[in-house]
Amino acid sequence: MSKQEKPKFSNQIAIKNRKARFEYHFLDTYTAGLKLMGTEIKSIREGKVSLQEAYCYFNGGELFVKQMHITPFSQATHYNHEATRERKLLLKKKELAKLESKMKEKGLTIVPTRLFINNRGLAKLDIALAKGKKLYDKRDDIKQRDASRELDRMKI
Repeated sequence: MSKQEKPKFSNQIAIKNRKARFEYHFLDTYTAGLKLMGTEIKSIREGKVSLQEAYCYFNGGELFVKQMHITPFSQATHYNHEATRERKLLLKKKELAKLESKMKEKGLTIVPTRLFINNRGLAKLDIALAKGKKLYDKRDDIKQRDASRELDRMKI
């Protein structure tokens, strides 16, 4: 491999759900493993993932992520994966019980915030127990962001 070519797979993958930070207040965060197929991890290493519409839910005491779009691997055969299938999240039983009890409260949800590959090469998903923001909270965030941008411009 020459110096100009870059490797096909990157070790520094960090796909973020920026929309979630704007839509929700994060109360608690967890790092969960993912149960994946072989072609899914290859697509993740290429960075072809979208967390924008993803959400988590409980089914039979287990936590699943739904609507996380992982683009099918381009070089796979007919054994390729479905792009938006449900994927099981791997957490400890205590964490699952705590999250399930919190989910029963009104207005709380579990949102995926970041997908990354750890130093052992495993795909991990940061999830957050979150409460939806009101419209006035979102306006306050926009005001603060604009004010900090103006201060940064004045310093330069």
